[in-house]
Amino acid sequence: MTGPTGGAAAGSGVPDGVCAVVLAAGEGRRLRPLTEQLPKALCPVGNVALLDRALDRVAGLGLTGTDRVAVNACYLGDQVVAHVGGRTHLSVEPGAPLGTSGGIGNLRDWIGGRGVLVGNADAYLAGAVPPGADIAALLAGWDGETVRLLGQPLDDPAERGGFGGHRFAGFSLLPWRYVRDLPPDPAELVRTVWRPAEADGALEVVPFAGTYLDTGTPRDYLAANLHAAGGGELVDPRARVTGRVRQAVVGADAEVAGTVRRAVVWPGAVVAAGETLSDAVRVGRDLTVS
Repeated sequence: MTGPTGGAAAGSGVPDGVCAVVLAAGEGRRLRPLTEQLPKALCPVGNVALLDRALDRVAGLGLTGTDRVAVNACYLGDQVVAHVGGRTHLSVEPGAPLGTSGGIGNLRDWIGGRGVLVGNADAYLAGAVPPGADIAALLAGWDGETVRLLGQPLDDPAERGGFGGHRFAGFSLLPWRYVRDLPPDPAELVRTVWRPAEADGALEVVPFAGTYLDTGTPRDYLAANLHAAGGGELVDPRARVTGRVRQAVVGADAEVAGTVRRAVVWPGAVVAAGETLSDAVRVGRDLTVS
């Protein structure tokens, strides 16, 4: 079932009975070796950590603070905890990540009877100003009983894994009745909530017309960065660039003496004189991910 295409503007406020959880516990295995350096949620896109992009988006709806926003952490969790600081409630999962469902189940006491807006930290969304306007439609006219997913039309509506001819686009809205019995065991929301709600006729897809990438692979991660750069160059003012930069993102304290095109240079990374970095990500002095 397809839901509304519009709604209240971002920042207009969210009902007291709704909180937000940004999922940031995953290992990001497909993004290795980048995620051997940083958890995927902290990988920069357009010189902004993916996690901060997600938190800015829910803040645009008026959801801020430890009582209304939670972040979960596990893989390289100390980095996530230090990065978040006191901005949100933190749920640190022991051992291996619990998955999207187990992560929510582990937060049941904190959610405490509320509906919950769930965002994947690795979701790159663009197309709405201010941040949050694109997901405001998930809350518009919500009855508190149905599950809502942000979705983009599939090229082939018959493609397996979709929802009403759409693919999931990073954010969902869950009523308490689907959350209250979720155990803190490893599992994914697609199996414990989304498909059961679909079978019950209680799932709505809210179309998203902007750009969505899950940044799960180096190719998609690079594409998200180039999109954030607007087809041009996005260079942190603290970077030292004496070489040539074209269609690229260069982070703080990076040094570019060579040529960079269609690439990402992480904060503090180096592209030496005479070197060309193309269609790749550079970390430090030596790590290049094509």
